[in-house]
Amino acid sequence: MTAPPARPLTVAAVQAQPVPGDVAGNAGAAARLVARAEGARVVVLPELFLPAYHPPTLGADPDATDVAADADGRVTDARLDPLRSAAADAGAAVVIGAAVRHPDRRRTISSLVVDPAGTVTAAYDKQQLWSGERELFDAGRRGATIEVDTWRLGLGVCYDGCFPEHARAAAGDGAHGYLCPSGYLAGSAHRRDLYYAARALDNTMYVVFANSVGGTDPWRFNGGAAVYDPEGRPLARGADTGEDVLVAMLDPDALAATRAAHTMLLDRPLDAGADRAVLVA
Repeated sequence: MTAPPARPLTVAAVQAQPVPGDVAGNAGAAARLVARAEGARVVVLPELFLPAYHPPTLGADPDATDVAADADGRVTDARLDPLRSAAADAGAAVVIGAAVRHPDRRRTISSLVVDPAGTVTAAYDKQQLWSGERELFDAGRRGATIEVDTWRLGLGVCYDGCFPEHARAAAGDGAHGYLCPSGYLAGSAHRRDLYYAARALDNTMYVVFANSVGGTDPWRFNGGAAVYDPEGRPLARGADTGEDVLVAMLDPDALAATRAAHTMLLDRPLDAGADRAVLVA
């Protein structure tokens, strides 16, 4: 495990309703939401927030809904200029969901990171695609971690967080926290609230969970954005409806104390039981 960070980190988890297909308008809305996250050094917005998580629109007009990344992952789309300005004004790293076209023609569900200098990078491509996403997108090929003020923060997107191995890989790489832009539909509140609290406790790390909210069936989303402490308890939690910006502080002393008391990361076996006995009773 890496040493605890040197000082606390203020983060924000956002729940909001983007407009399908309106990348420029949604970038402007994201800029407004970042400005609301007063004091946050990291602001996390939902999965596919820029084009909105609306498969009919994503499938009908990819040229309008997608942003292009170069070979280094840089995104220069002018529609994101308001978001660049908001990140600079706030001095924040903004993590936001996008549909990304890569030079090798891959299309991915990605987390863009907008840094305070205005650089936009397609930092992580979703590795675990859910259901019909496989008809529109390609799976990511590797994990990713960002570092902010000595905090190492693993990146995941929605369905990634349903797999314990994904967050564990981030923790194994020294992550102190796990950032998950997501799109959970109405009716999934039990799983939404269970998965990310469990990933926090599994790995004794903070989890920042953002989610879309509102929309029209069958693409209606259920909010519940949250920041979880390293034991899986919510430090901040949004309602199932309505826009919200949830600000919380990640405490390195609490992280260290939790990891000292709950030593799963140190005790985890390299082989979790490949050799098994079978008993017929």
